[in-house]
Amino acid sequence: MAATNINRVIITGNLTKDPELRSTSGGLSVCSLRIACNTRRKDGASGEWVDQPNYFSATIFGRSGENAAQYLSKGRGVAVDGRLSWREYQDKDGNKREAVEIIADNVQFLSDGQSGGGGGNGGGGFTPRSDVPADTGDFSPAPVGGGSYGGGSAPDDDIPF
Repeated sequence: MAATNINRVIITGNLTKDPELRSTSGGLSVCSLRIACNTRRKDGASGEWVDQPNYFSATIFGRSGENAAQYLSKGRGVAVDGRLSWREYQDKDGNKREAVEIIADNVQFLSDGQSGGGGGNGGGGFTPRSDVPADTGDFSPAPVGGGSYGGGSAPDDDIPF
């Protein structure tokens, strides 16, 4: 049986700089993001937990890239779902370089950056929120008693199972 390869990555973090939008010669929009994700590690000397940042580059193509460039900015929280891509290139001095980046299939905007979103910690993090307000009437206690059958039990043919 042949092995199946899976190349999938999902990260959440905050943008370290504003998105950069450019176009290919064929007119395809390409947006580049730089994302910081913290990893918690225990410091061996002090025994304290510390955040160690990891930095990732992500590329978004097409209309999704245009939307990211329009609505995202430095400090904004994002979730990126995509695949890893490795490439080689030459820098401006002619040195051979390597890079691993995320080719994004889906990008979700997690916080607006201006409203804090991080729960007052000043770190620009995101706070999960629902777009739909909860109707507190859904949580009112049910009446105790006989229900709609006048205090008796429901007829057998009305039981849904």
